[in-house]
Amino acid sequence: MEEINELIAQRRQKLEDLIEEGINPYPNNFTPDALSGEISEKYESLDGETLREIEDVFTLAGRIMTKRVMGKAAFVHIQDRKGKIQLYLKRDSVGEESYRQFKKFDIGDFVGIRGRVFKTKTGELSIDVSHVELVVKTLRPLPEKWHGLTDIETRYRQRYVDLIVNPGVKEIFIKRGRLIQHIRNYLMERDYLEVETPMMQPIPGGATAKPFMTYHHALDMDLYLRIAPELYLKRLVVGGVERVFEINRNFRNEGISPQHNPEFTMLEFYQAYATYEDLIDLIEDMLSSAAKELTGSHKVVYEGQEIDLTAPWDRLTVNEAILKYSDADESILTDRTKAFDYAKKVGLEPEERWGLGKILTEIFDEVAEAKLIQPTFITEYPTEVSPLSRKNDDNPDIVDRFELFICGREMANAFSELNDPIDQRERFEAQVAEKDAGDEEAHFMDADYIRALEYGMPPTAGAGLGIDRIVMLLTGSSSIRDVLFFPHMRPEEGRKSAAKELKEK
Repeated sequence: MEEINELIAQRRQKLEDLIEEGINPYPNNFTPDALSGEISEKYESLDGETLREIEDVFTLAGRIMTKRVMGKAAFVHIQDRKGKIQLYLKRDSVGEESYRQFKKFDIGDFVGIRGRVFKTKTGELSIDVSHVELVVKTLRPLPEKWHGLTDIETRYRQRYVDLIVNPGVKEIFIKRGRLIQHIRNYLMERDYLEVETPMMQPIPGGATAKPFMTYHHALDMDLYLRIAPELYLKRLVVGGVERVFEINRNFRNEGISPQHNPEFTMLEFYQAYATYEDLIDLIEDMLSSAAKELTGSHKVVYEGQEIDLTAPWDRLTVNEAILKYSDADESILTDRTKAFDYAKKVGLEPEERWGLGKILTEIFDEVAEAKLIQPTFITEYPTEVSPLSRKNDDNPDIVDRFELFICGREMANAFSELNDPIDQRERFEAQVAEKDAGDEEAHFMDADYIRALEYGMPPTAGAGLGIDRIVMLLTGSSSIRDVLFFPHMRPEEGRKSAAKELKEK
């Protein structure tokens, strides 16, 4: 830390020296007309002799990443949004005064240059610089060039530095953007309308989760950061928006892990006159085509395992998965007492108030979920744990629902929507009873949503997909923090959170 402070002090002195010389260390009048990657793509394949015939002068700007001064000449690499390119500066070409100033520039500073393309004796495409000027003076040194920024916590906290010195990080977020655009285009081509629904809601709903709560002074009411947009999107279906989707943030006041962040990005979409089976086909095709577009293949490698996203994907019911991946006897599927005892056998702590459906779902989570490596749709969830799903016409104890698992992780949740307002009210009431019994994640009663259903919602199927987890899969990222620019972290050691500071005042 002492060494860093000394380097910062040196740079501050250079800043003061520049100002004393009448040089603005933060000008805003330099406009590049070219990018490193574009120049490389266009001219890399040409030989030196051909390049000498090109008289075009290019104007570039970027951050100095390496600098090697050899008396009256210097080699520099600058980095812009499209990559890196080498510069060759000679005192005789840029002028004695400009070269004198340039020698004081530090790695990390931004420069603007003009020059022509050529190739060095080693064959590296470079710019022969005829003009150089300072665009931004930096006050902090970049991480040591040979080791870069490797501390994982520092990388997450200082993503801006991570992006500068670890080029592969940017590629993850480029793929993230391309995935979202692929999904958006895929749905809009099928006549879906993209919408935005409230982030702050008077009643949180649409998922089983603990919400964040705030208070609005002007309205004198509690508000909740949304845990899902579901109930608002289905209100739109009631209103006649028969195909609708939203890609946006959800917020859940839960733990942090390699798979969980308090805020995360979800795709939710709803289609009238469709069933959950229609959405199985749609999601299968949408994600399979996304993999092909982003990676060039339907097969990706994740944590050492090849994942085949070629359609069709496997399908199992909850009960089939329990029997396939455990030593359970088939009798637990219909006998609550046996299911209760088996749940304890596999290390669970079932509660007396749980019904058979809840117990079986917990058993499935424990014995089967982690083993669903290849893409697998799990269907026939118990009604007891699916308060917004339509009951199966042949068996009211299960609902028309599926969850998609890949690499042992839930990627999507979908179902044929419950559009019977009387049934929905009864299920909300059962959830309220669960909440009163201590379940902080149980659903609230949403009377306005019931009212909307009473106006009539057409038969509808809907789905939610975790964008972050899909990005993790397609980029080989082991933690959700790798695919979020700014993941939530505990306060740095020695620093209080803003909330604690407010409480202490």
